[in-house]
Amino acid sequence: MAPPWVPAVGFTLAPSLGGFLGSRFVYGEGLRWYSGLQKPSWTPPRWAFGPIWGTLYSAMGYGSYMIWKELGGFSEEAMVPLGLYAGQLALNWSWTPIFFGTHQMGWALVDLLLTGGVATATAMAWHRVSPSAARLLYPYLAWLAVATLLNYTVWKENRGRRSGRQSPE
Repeated sequence: MAPPWVPAVGFTLAPSLGGFLGSRFVYGEGLRWYSGLQKPSWTPPRWAFGPIWGTLYSAMGYGSYMIWKELGGFSEEAMVPLGLYAGQLALNWSWTPIFFGTHQMGWALVDLLLTGGVATATAMAWHRVSPSAARLLYPYLAWLAVATLLNYTVWKENRGRRSGRQSPE
């Protein structure tokens, strides 16, 4: 039998796995393309994204552990709160390949809007089980709002741009 801390560590680190795998789209061509885009003056510096996402992923991962533990594992009662969590996490992970991989800024914005909606539903479902776990999602929800506004602004300022050069509209 695994030590009791193993699930806590596993749940806490799990969200970072998808973030790590998606980060390959941010380097090379994806980064060159992004560097050439017009961005608002309030765009966070590139170095800030790793620590921000690492913190947010760890907080949401630990929150999911709290829900899992409170509801006795993957029980029938846990289906909605953990299912919503898994759905928003899948949407979250898909943003990077959409934005940096395919350069589809508009579709990435749609993905972020869906992520924000499902993440909000997750926080609400978690709150019924554990208000403390739900509070771990609040910084994530705030960051999603900033990321959505940033994605919208970049998309608006760079319409028609996909592969690093302006395409006709």
